[in-house]
Amino acid sequence: MRRHTLSIFLFLCVFTALPLCLGRVKGVTSSLKKALHVKGSGDVKTTNMTALQMHASFFDRDKDGIITMKETYQGMRALGYSYAISVASALFINGALSRKTRPPETPATITLPIYINNIKNGKHGSDTDAYDSNGRFVPKKFEKIFKKYAKTNPNALTEGELDNMLQGNKDAGDTTGQIAARAEWNLLYRIAKDKDGLLQKDTVRGVYDGSLFFKLEQKRLSSKNKKT
Repeated sequence: MRRHTLSIFLFLCVFTALPLCLGRVKGVTSSLKKALHVKGSGDVKTTNMTALQMHASFFDRDKDGIITMKETYQGMRALGYSYAISVASALFINGALSRKTRPPETPATITLPIYINNIKNGKHGSDTDAYDSNGRFVPKKFEKIFKKYAKTNPNALTEGELDNMLQGNKDAGDTTGQIAARAEWNLLYRIAKDKDGLLQKDTVRGVYDGSLFFKLEQKRLSSKNKKT
């Protein structure tokens, strides 16, 4: 199942990104770059952004409000993903979200930039709805995930329970959303499960409030420093 999903995921990456890359290529002027003033290194106490913007801001490596494919790749590598997965993710994520988040009258570019200010426009179907249409965190929807699917442990999801959740969240006819949701959650499970193979509730909440990725990067950096 995982190999089949990855194959579809890689195909979708190319299928999504190629038409956009072949479009008219122009540079993005600095006046279009709206800085969000988000500090890195785990500082996620910014109050002027939605939870979804905070989630996305991890990949904005230079904190200019725009995420290029290179930055998505760098963010994935910082989380410990392989070269292949990081490249595929950059193609898929930016290919899917660049057009949706691009401000009106802004030309397409080959870097397929994602504009964090408009990240709410990139929400896909077949998901938990723990973000509302404006990108704000919805606690009731988050709690519903565990009330409905966490049968082994009320505060964690097993791999099987995660699969049940993905099946339950499917919207009819929404193939793209289903693949995106499965890819996102499988990638999250890969790096965030605990030693017992459980995806803890606090960990999942960290995804939604924007703190988890910063913490995981810091953990990896600390681990590298100890080894050296």
